[in-house]
Amino acid sequence: GGEGEGGLGGIGAILPLVLIFVVFYFLLIRPQQKKQKAHRAMLQEVHRGDDVVTNGGIVGHVVKVGRDDNLLVEIAPDVRVRVMRTMISEVIRRPDPEFDEEDEEDEDYDEGYEEGYEEEYEDDGEFEDEEPQDESSGDKSKK
Repeated sequence: GGEGEGGLGGIGAILPLVLIFVVFYFLLIRPQQKKQKAHRAMLQEVHRGDDVVTNGGIVGHVVKVGRDDNLLVEIAPDVRVRVMRTMISEVIRRPDPEFDEEDEEDEDYDEGYEEGYEEEYEDDGEFEDEEPQDESSGDKSKK
């Protein structure tokens, strides 16, 4: 009788470890594998005309899909970069298949935004105001 109890004690010591592994597998490992599989499938479905977000946070428009897992992505009017397909974090599909008209509108919007940004930056004296404050606070500490 004593030998049988010793064998059950060994199994009883390993059983909690096995249960912990099973819980980790179903709660962490398996969902992560499903996410990776879905992400790979999404990357294979990237087509010309899709808007994409890179892992670096750059949003662009796919102009050309290369054979060697490269994409040519337009990130601003007449600014194109080559991006590895694996560096795409999200694909934003266009709802309307006629995306050429929308591209023209986007270019107008981008140009207006850039011009407005330059004007705002020139008129904004925020950085000039901060420098004297830093100097005056430095002067007070010196006095």
